[in-house]
Amino acid sequence: MIAMLRRCALVLLLTLAAAPAFAQKASDPAPLQFRDNAEEQRFHDLVAELRCVMCQNQSLADSNAQIAVDLRHEVLALMREGRSDAEVRDFLVARYGEFVLYRPRVSSTTWLLWFGPLLFALGGGVVVWRLLRRDGKTPPPIDDTQEW
Repeated sequence: MIAMLRRCALVLLLTLAAAPAFAQKASDPAPLQFRDNAEEQRFHDLVAELRCVMCQNQSLADSNAQIAVDLRHEVLALMREGRSDAEVRDFLVARYGEFVLYRPRVSSTTWLLWFGPLLFALGGGVVVWRLLRRDGKTPPPIDDTQEW
């Protein structure tokens, strides 16, 4: 049973490690055309805070995967429809989940992501404090039989 669990864990680990290799090169190298500098700046600010759903460690602005190219076109189309940045984010979250945001919102499903490191540090501090406090209370016994 343990050997089977180890094999499953190994297969899962190898699959996750190989995921970036499946990213497709963009087939549309043509740059997007912006109406003005304000639209371009807004677009770049928005795609920099959205994660590529295939690459996982790159923003939409940095990724060369085909889905990132498609999503950049989608973001620009949504902007031109008159949607706000929040509405564009909500649209992508509805489609791909909170994972698409580099800074996920604080909710019941992400509270551990936001507050887990703080809880971990506080727990470690309490453990260290208790260990130091316990060691200070009981001095080591004196051994008069020991010759130096």
